[in-house]
Amino acid sequence: MKRIVLAALLGSLSFTAAAQVSAPEKAATCTACHGEGGAKPIAPTYPILAGQYASYLEQALKEYRSGTRKNPVMMPQAAALTDADIKALAQYFEQQPGPLYTPNIHVAPAK
Repeated sequence: MKRIVLAALLGSLSFTAAAQVSAPEKAATCTACHGEGGAKPIAPTYPILAGQYASYLEQALKEYRSGTRKNPVMMPQAAALTDADIKALAQYFEQQPGPLYTPNIHVAPAK
């Protein structure tokens, strides 16, 4: 009996993992406007996603989803995303190469 329960549990876990969509697949919707990898938007008013901090992207998507941040294009896009989707997309775009960078500024300690 224990083997049957264990087999059923393992089977459901593999089904759940297979049913999940990966970040690159979810990102296909984003890249339609923000460009391949989020690096080259189709319009100058669309932001570059590639290289952005994941925490910033997560916050922005959650604000679009909740309606706190208003944008007629982004609000419906974010409405269908789960927290897990948002986290995966944010991490995906953070890792994409792009023109954004944070300068490495070293400030000498005060003497």
